[in-house]
Amino acid sequence: MRGRLIFLTGAALGYVLGARAGRARYEQIRSATTRVWNSDGVQKQVHTVEDFIADRTPDVADFIGETTKKVVRKAGPKGSSSSSQS
Repeated sequence: MRGRLIFLTGAALGYVLGARAGRARYEQIRSATTRVWNSDGVQKQVHTVEDFIADRTPDVADFIGETTKKVVRKAGPKGSSSSSQS
């Protein structure tokens, strides 16, 4: 589903940016996409994704922090010995 939505969004954007159909067609496409974006179903999914991201952000930040610490610990002695030899 997500892949389809991304494809359709890209196709619509490409058409709008590349079309030579004129301003009237652009306005038609813009109003249609605005109606879809503001529809209840899409907005419900937007809020669901926002809530999911808000819930997962601390977990991701902790994971990145721990992984970074591990990488720095592993690379630390190598980096300090090679820089002192230069």
